[in-house]
Amino acid sequence: MRLPGENDDIGAKLSAKYVIIGVSLSALLILGVVFFAKQGQTSLTKPTAGTAKDTAVMAVEHSDTSVTEDSAQSASEKQPDFAVNGSASRMKNIERLYAENKLTASDLDFWDMYPKNEPEFVSGSKEETSEAEDSKNSQTENDKYSQYDEEQQELPENDGKHTLITYANGSEEWVLINPYLEKNTYDFTNLKMKSDKMAYYQEGKSVSYLGADVSKYNEEVDFASLKEAGIDFVMIRLGARGYGSGQIVLDEKFADNIAKASEAGLDIGVYFFSQAITSDEAIEEANFVIQNLQNLQNLNNYKITYPIAFDMEYVKNDKARIEALSRDQKTTITKAFLDTIKNSGYKPMIYGTKEWLIKQVDLTKLTGYDIWLSQQEDVPDYPYQFQMWQYTLEGKVNGAIGDIDLNISFIDYSEK
Repeated sequence: MRLPGENDDIGAKLSAKYVIIGVSLSALLILGVVFFAKQGQTSLTKPTAGTAKDTAVMAVEHSDTSVTEDSAQSASEKQPDFAVNGSASRMKNIERLYAENKLTASDLDFWDMYPKNEPEFVSGSKEETSEAEDSKNSQTENDKYSQYDEEQQELPENDGKHTLITYANGSEEWVLINPYLEKNTYDFTNLKMKSDKMAYYQEGKSVSYLGADVSKYNEEVDFASLKEAGIDFVMIRLGARGYGSGQIVLDEKFADNIAKASEAGLDIGVYFFSQAITSDEAIEEANFVIQNLQNLQNLNNYKITYPIAFDMEYVKNDKARIEALSRDQKTTITKAFLDTIKNSGYKPMIYGTKEWLIKQVDLTKLTGYDIWLSQQEDVPDYPYQFQMWQYTLEGKVNGAIGDIDLNISFIDYSEK
């Protein structure tokens, strides 16, 4: 049984096929005409380059009166029939096919061969182009330098928010400055050094106080000569806890040093070298200091006018008891010692290097205590507030044999 519309569909397909064949033939014929028309135009514009064959085609298709009939006839004998005899009839056939099919340019798919966008042309001379490229390259270089400057500003040493820590082994670390701790406000351009003696000036007048710290390792010290040499105060080591044994001992020269310093009229402070590993041991050390000071004061009426400093630090070339302590533990132990000293009526102080004060203890928990900074530099770069500065371990001053530690105090503790 035949399905409805089957033959109709076949007929429609054949009709479409013939239309496509017809359109394709029409396109080919138009291309042929265009091709020979262009050849003839080229021959007219360049007559000297043409051959006899070119001249004949030109004579027939363009009826140029400058070409003779003999030359045209001679050339026509060498031309194909469609070029001379059949051109008129073929043109009529093309026109008829064109009219019957009502073709337009868009119906011819060969137009797709051409680019839709016009090519871009660079205007300007080679010199202008070169200058533009040089300018672009220059701008690129400037961008690089600008980017480098920005990167430099972001480095810790340039941002004003970090400070450099140097460890005992020589390694370094940039540490963020704590914005909640009080910053020192000293103008270090006012520091002046003369013959190992440091002084801090304001409005042309010295407002600092020169000191020396001494212990049994300084052997015999002539405190009267120190006074004459310009020393205002001394920090005397009272005692220490053994970094190995853990035993507390009185400095062998303490009693003699405090007696002679007092006799010379020097202001006196003391310090204790701690190796406490618990808060109880720290309190034990503080009570040891207090008891010895009270005993000497009761017997000889010695007056302590400068602070009592807590000195906890590692030991060079050996292992100390405190090395296993965490930062929090060292902070707790330090606070236990200082609180005990304060409760006894004395002025407590923390001694330490920049690295110790920033990395080994938490200063945010020790803000109620003065700082004795140990930093052997021409200018200290410790960012926080400090009251005393140990600026050299190799000072030379009359009254001391060999090297002696020298300090300046920005506060006259004798007046407090």
